[in-house]
Amino acid sequence: MTERNFPIGGPVLEVKNISLSFGGVKAITDTSFNVLEHEIRAIIGPNGAGKSSMLNCINGIYKPQVGSVTYKGEEIQKVTPNIMAQKGISRTFQNLALFKRMSVLDNILVGRKLHTTSNFMEVALQLPKAKREEKVNRDRCEEIVEFLEIEDIKNTPVGKLPYGLQKKVELGRALATDANLILLDEPMAGMNVEEKREMCRFILKVNDEIGTTMVLIEHDMGVVMDISDRVVVLDYGKVIGDGTPDEVRSNQRVIDAYLGVEH
Repeated sequence: MTERNFPIGGPVLEVKNISLSFGGVKAITDTSFNVLEHEIRAIIGPNGAGKSSMLNCINGIYKPQVGSVTYKGEEIQKVTPNIMAQKGISRTFQNLALFKRMSVLDNILVGRKLHTTSNFMEVALQLPKAKREEKVNRDRCEEIVEFLEIEDIKNTPVGKLPYGLQKKVELGRALATDANLILLDEPMAGMNVEEKREMCRFILKVNDEIGTTMVLIEHDMGVVMDISDRVVVLDYGKVIGDGTPDEVRSNQRVIDAYLGVEH
């Protein structure tokens, strides 16, 4: 393995004994794992294994009945999406959540909301503080556009772009939050081979050049094994495997439940 610009550090996120139920249905049962600083951590498992529900527990969309989330050594007592975003955790979703009529640049600018302190009147009257913030935020988004190599489409309405480029814009919006940890929920779902290759390149680029820690849900095992540092495997809401890609690939419980004998 080549030398990393940002070496993997200690645990930055710890999920401890999480259990989540909807009525009588158990989505997650006593699940624990950690995420190390600067790593790409994959979560895999069959459909219905609880992967997206786990991300929803981490960023505060769901509140588990049991267990805790610790981020940077602090157990988060009140987990909500806003609180977790303020602490440096951003999220993308399986289904695109972009504003289709807005340009690429304006969609990415939405991610700067956390870094805007000007009130409505200051913005409406274009007071100096609002103007300064707008310039800083726009300059930051222009940097992200350049980083993602999408300068030629930055003024194009997102709805006119192919699916793979829309997914890249969503990644750009997550980067605009300046998050230390990004949760990627199936970032390559629905993509063709070329689009997947391109998205993999930018996930690795974000991790290597910016140092962003990433948690990735993905069904393409080739992608998972190629770009992940460690993999946790869920089945019916329980951890059945956790380790490096090679360790997970050879884990008999994982083979039986998910990967299949051909792997």
